[in-house]
Amino acid sequence: MLRRIVAWVLACALTFPAFADDRLVVFAAASLKSALDAAAAKFHESGGPEVSLNYGGSLGLARQLAAGAPADVFISADEPSMDAASAAIRPQTRIDFLTNHLVVVAPGTAPFDKLDLTAKAFETALGGSRLSTGEVKTVPVGRYAKESLTKLGLWDVVEPKLAMTDNVRSALEFVARGEAALGIVYLSDAHAEPRVKIVAQLPDDSHAPITYPLAVTAVSKTPAAEKFVAFLRGDAAAPLFTAQGFELLK
Repeated sequence: MLRRIVAWVLACALTFPAFADDRLVVFAAASLKSALDAAAAKFHESGGPEVSLNYGGSLGLARQLAAGAPADVFISADEPSMDAASAAIRPQTRIDFLTNHLVVVAPGTAPFDKLDLTAKAFETALGGSRLSTGEVKTVPVGRYAKESLTKLGLWDVVEPKLAMTDNVRSALEFVARGEAALGIVYLSDAHAEPRVKIVAQLPDDSHAPITYPLAVTAVSKTPAAEKFVAFLRGDAAAPLFTAQGFELLK
């Protein structure tokens, strides 16, 4: 009986390759979800391996990689998070991939369609509610938001009413559900969520440039990782990112 079980297991192993050998694992910033889901599906349809996507806050993902988490490609929403994963990536593969913009969003049911970037306008719009964005010390969108609000003279008004989250999609969801009157997210996130509307865009020069670097990890052993990176930067994937509000960096 034992011999038959062993023989069956060996036969299955030969017939059905392990998913771990076929699947490409990608760690990516949460703000990439809509566009990257579509790009990964298109890559697989074009003959590439299946892509397993793990989304989260960039710094949290970087720390997981630095601690030995297995992945083939890492795409973060800022340079500091990629720096935090520097020991876990192949430095020669690191490139700046995308850029984005910061916007202020409100629930689709909000009684206003435009928000002036003044203290009075923010106080009125917020009332007794909250402004949701990423954690300002650890999440890229939160860091960009704090930098912009400070430069615009709005930080002191907004800080007491912040509802901070561990990734930008969670902040977006708070606004979409009406649990926060305002949110600061990326333009790409606002495009991905029909339940919110953009009421203002924060000036690009009010914060550090928003850059999404990517790299192949040091532990990756599959040539598909570099093929996937090339695919993401190519003409086939470009419209999937630009449609969401990203801009490709060449």
